[in-house]
Amino acid sequence: MEAAATTVRAACPHDCPDTCAMRVTVQDGRAIRVQGDPEHPTTHGALCTKVSRYPERTYHPDRVLHPLKRVGPKGSGQFERVSWDEALADIAQRLQAIAARDPQAILPYSYAGTMGLVQGESMAGRFFHRLGASLLDRTICAAAGGEALRQTYGGKVGMHVEFFAESRLIVIWGSNSIASNLHFWTFAQQAKRNGAKLVCIDPRKTETADKCHQHIALLPGTDGALALGLMHELIVHGWLDLDYIARHVEGFDALRERALQWPPERAAQVCGITADEVRGLARDYASIAPAAIRLNYGMQRVRGGGNAARLVALLPCLTGAWRHRAGGLLFSSSGWFPTNPQALQRPDLLTGRQPRTINMSTIGDDLLRPGSPEFGPKIEAVVVYNSNPVAVAPQSPKVTQGFRREDLFTVVLEHFLTDTADHADYVLPATTQLEHLDVHLSYGHTYALLNEPAIAPVGEAKPNTQVFRELAARMGFTEPCFADSDEAIARVAFRGDAVSFDALRTHGWVKLPLPDAPFAEGGFLTPSGKAVACAPGVDLPDHLPNHESAAATPALHARFPLAMISPPARNFLNSTFVNVVSLRAIEGEPLLEIHEQDAAPRGIHSGAMVRVFNERGEYRCRAEVSVRARPGVVNGLGVWWRKFGPDGTNVNEVTHQQLTDLGRAPSFYDCLVEVAAV
Repeated sequence: MEAAATTVRAACPHDCPDTCAMRVTVQDGRAIRVQGDPEHPTTHGALCTKVSRYPERTYHPDRVLHPLKRVGPKGSGQFERVSWDEALADIAQRLQAIAARDPQAILPYSYAGTMGLVQGESMAGRFFHRLGASLLDRTICAAAGGEALRQTYGGKVGMHVEFFAESRLIVIWGSNSIASNLHFWTFAQQAKRNGAKLVCIDPRKTETADKCHQHIALLPGTDGALALGLMHELIVHGWLDLDYIARHVEGFDALRERALQWPPERAAQVCGITADEVRGLARDYASIAPAAIRLNYGMQRVRGGGNAARLVALLPCLTGAWRHRAGGLLFSSSGWFPTNPQALQRPDLLTGRQPRTINMSTIGDDLLRPGSPEFGPKIEAVVVYNSNPVAVAPQSPKVTQGFRREDLFTVVLEHFLTDTADHADYVLPATTQLEHLDVHLSYGHTYALLNEPAIAPVGEAKPNTQVFRELAARMGFTEPCFADSDEAIARVAFRGDAVSFDALRTHGWVKLPLPDAPFAEGGFLTPSGKAVACAPGVDLPDHLPNHESAAATPALHARFPLAMISPPARNFLNSTFVNVVSLRAIEGEPLLEIHEQDAAPRGIHSGAMVRVFNERGEYRCRAEVSVRARPGVVNGLGVWWRKFGPDGTNVNEVTHQQLTDLGRAPSFYDCLVEVAAV
């Protein structure tokens, strides 16, 4: 007789602002369906195409279900099955030998393969702190914009996403929301049906731009210039909320002087748009209220990304848009959540040691550095979890060269044999979200969520927490915190009473107790309580040209005249889901979008195989001559696993490791290339 189906509350773990509440249907111990929770106020029953196929990923025939030990050359993906005892014993012995020389020669490498507070950096953080390993500066996604908000607002805080439904003007700045922020888009569509105007600012004519009333296709890395041009118009026409500025903005006089140097003509010339587009957007922003900006991460992945994000974040402070709950800006809401990293990660286990910090965005260079007094010891071991650096880190020729070092000991916790796992000495099978407990914040809404395990671990997979518990025991770490259960960790993940674990267990989610209009009366999280244009220790923001641009590097631009951005393919999430056959079938193959004006002189037509190249390297892909690309800019859709590329490469073959102005982040979208037909 068939067992009755049960439903388990869950949360989407992926690096997406929506952090959806899910319901998992289980029958006979097997997950048969994953759906959005219809009761959750921002998920409202809908999941993206990717996550709705989560069982296909959990039960994928290529899933790593047992510990694997390398038997072939690094990068070959040749492994043999071993027991957990054998794998953990050898890993512990190897790490102990390195740590005896200098534990800083061991590097953890992780990011947002899961956004969970338990399976992310809890037990792992405790393990590496106790070991004294190098610290990792986790910068690869949004560190420039995050630092910009910290300087301007005091933290990564902003509007409630659901109130965009009441906005009259929505500026979607650097976001393909239909593909990467679906539930915000639902609220934007509701506002549109009620008469709101939608404006998309993006170098690419995205699916989102198609659905907006206006698309402003500026050049990559010129967002700060556009923001200054808008400020110029607000100032010269008197479209300012002087009362709000006087009471709640610090450093406005200096900002005013800078903005007055940016008339629409100057901003338009830098941005590659028309002066009328600058004037028109400024007029709309000043006259249509409430006005809300959905600022996203693409615009801050350039040299001046932090300054640009600061300038955009100041716009609603000049017009008083924050007075309305449907006005203001949302870049990230994660700073509202009272997380407790001290309890989760236990930095006190360092016991006074101060290990060096390695920036994850320069892993390509750092794996190839010899030991030195300035750098410290050569990196001898890397433990990778929740990340796939060989595919996603910039300048992958160097990243790959580093991971192929025969003297580098590499351990990867994974679901699949990714590009990075192919280079591992050991691959350890990790559980998926359906198989473990976790708690989640969100960077796109203000609800904390609980994820209950729906099924038992598949094969011999173990949660990240359990792997690091067992490694700690093998290493002789006896501190009581290494015996904490996942539930015990989850119970201390949030400080105070705002998020109760028992309430999460009862309801599945908890809304943070925040005012609807958080900055209607100022109250920013900065030391002064004001939004900061400039202050002691905080410089006045300005437009900075890209590292690679006609303005900064004219000789390089003459050789490689096309700017390249590498936005995510619609059916992937960073490098996750690339191996799900049904989703890869939708995407087809790696594509480069190129405008007819750039394609014709190069003899390129849709469907042609092309070389995309610069001084750092090259990759091949299929060209699509498309109006989605603006003249002078090509769009290399990513992030495909290298092994699925025509030459075993991907778009990061040509990106570089230079960092942003703020936050020490990568500048993926600050990249000059040339394109040629093969």
